[in-house]
Amino acid sequence: MSGRRKWIYALVALGIAGTALFAWNWSALRARAQVGAGFGARVTCSCRYVEGRSMDSCQGDREAGMWAVSLKDLPESQSVSAAVPLLASRTARYRQGWGCLLEP
Repeated sequence: MSGRRKWIYALVALGIAGTALFAWNWSALRARAQVGAGFGARVTCSCRYVEGRSMDSCQGDREAGMWAVSLKDLPESQSVSAAVPLLASRTARYRQGWGCLLEP
């Protein structure tokens, strides 16, 4: 068997193993993504609408492991939406007297 063919087989085997590992941990990954998106939405909404800071200023409040969470300000509804691509999304809306609450 040639060296090139060995590399192809090795890459296919790694791809199959990676896919199996991803499928095995899917529920745990999704749960962590839901928590991260909810935390990001809630904290950023509080920063933006309770404290009255800008979105740029609120970016500094992110935790170290939140690199995959994207945030979107929705000023017309006074809410912030957070998403982890392909896994989770959550929205927190400001309510007078209650602060920022996650939408169900």
